[in-house]
Amino acid sequence: MRQLSTLDAQFLNVESARIYGHVAFLGIYDPSSAPGGALGGPEIKRLLEARLHLLPPLRWRLVPVPLGLDLPYWAEDPDFDLEFHIREIALPAPGDDRQLAETVQRVFGRPLDRGRPLWEIYVIHGLEGGRVALLTKIHHSVVDGLSGNEIMATLLDPEPEGRAVEPAPPAKAPGALPRDREMLARGLRGLPRQPLRALRSLPRAVQGFTDLPGANALPGLPTLSHVYSRVRRTLGSDESTDILEVTKARPPKTPFNGPVSAHRRFAFGSLSLDAVRQIRREFGVTVNDVVVTLCAGAVREWLMERDALPADPLVAMIPMSVRRRDERGTWGNRISMMVVPIPTHEADPGQRLRRTHEYLRSAKERHSALPASLLTDATAFIPPAVASLAARNTVDILSRTRPPLNLVISNVPGPRSSLYCAGAELVANYPLSVIVDGVGLNITVVSYKNRVDFGIVGDREQIDDAWSFLEGAAHALRELEELRRSG
Repeated sequence: MRQLSTLDAQFLNVESARIYGHVAFLGIYDPSSAPGGALGGPEIKRLLEARLHLLPPLRWRLVPVPLGLDLPYWAEDPDFDLEFHIREIALPAPGDDRQLAETVQRVFGRPLDRGRPLWEIYVIHGLEGGRVALLTKIHHSVVDGLSGNEIMATLLDPEPEGRAVEPAPPAKAPGALPRDREMLARGLRGLPRQPLRALRSLPRAVQGFTDLPGANALPGLPTLSHVYSRVRRTLGSDESTDILEVTKARPPKTPFNGPVSAHRRFAFGSLSLDAVRQIRREFGVTVNDVVVTLCAGAVREWLMERDALPADPLVAMIPMSVRRRDERGTWGNRISMMVVPIPTHEADPGQRLRRTHEYLRSAKERHSALPASLLTDATAFIPPAVASLAARNTVDILSRTRPPLNLVISNVPGPRSSLYCAGAELVANYPLSVIVDGVGLNITVVSYKNRVDFGIVGDREQIDDAWSFLEGAAHALRELEELRRSG
């Protein structure tokens, strides 16, 4: 068995009847290159049967410790049923993007069954042009962005003919799952380790505590952050004063910063990666700077249309992988994050790009001084027995007062060449990610070939139209292209 880390467990602890801890990818495929021109449940099942031994997490089942005395474990499911995890559905004619998004947001808004390995694949037929969609749901406690990409890389091929895969070695059938009595004894044996785990994490967690989302809501933390920033400047740190201290980083209220419902809105679309790269070269910034600027422009336009644009910049969380090369294939979560303002208050597109570059550059400099294990270290202080209640109550309280951030923006670089699933070419790959109370908007971007694919997930009660964000991002890109041509 394999025990979850404290950070892995937090993605389980935060779940409720309204909040889900799974992520997903919506892959759009052209089956014309596949054998027989088909991509369906039987083809996906054959592919998984041949490669399942390369993907251990897909057979893991959650084994909790009674009374929450210790962190839960993963164990190989002795009753694993591949057919349970593969489902087929179809859209009614004409099968356009909006119909697909309606279906996906309903499927995405259902929790995964904790009595099974925490993943599902939906094969969606009936799309316009004979395309087929695969919606792959997997729990964030199992994988982060980088390890999720490892799973996709194992399932997808660089050529439609596929590649040779070593057959599964002979293996004994997994034993029965441990009984509650055995897990209770294991939990009791683990109790003495919990204070030691917290003590080991203490120095690194204190070093970066003021950078944690929500820290600014705790009594005394604004003062501590102000002193911390003054000390850094006194010691000669070149940290930009453009980065908001915790005293000033309380984000403004927006329509998508309240308690979320159980229902989601989803919209997806693509922009030109070549255009993004041209802007990057012209203005001497990074691709990530341009992508975050497009998101800032999109959110600004959406809020202006609803007469809800705050005068102060919004604050975004930007997840970052801290997984080392030698940690690949270890699964679980190795992530950190930057909490940084985004210039939604800037009307000029060129100034918005420059401010984004300054904000992100300064945030990266500050982030580089933080321990890579900050999120894991911070969660190590919460006893497992109360972690679930603490996680949900903290998120709920912050959402009803003033949330620690406004939205999540994630930019994941992907392959520049075509990929194939059972011979069908991947046309686009749209991500779906997590929203929680107080943070009802998530914009995740994945690059693929010559495109950047946007996945917008929002709370259905707070976001009346998610497609407007895509229109706003396209408008922001056109503004920057016009500025590049005129400059």
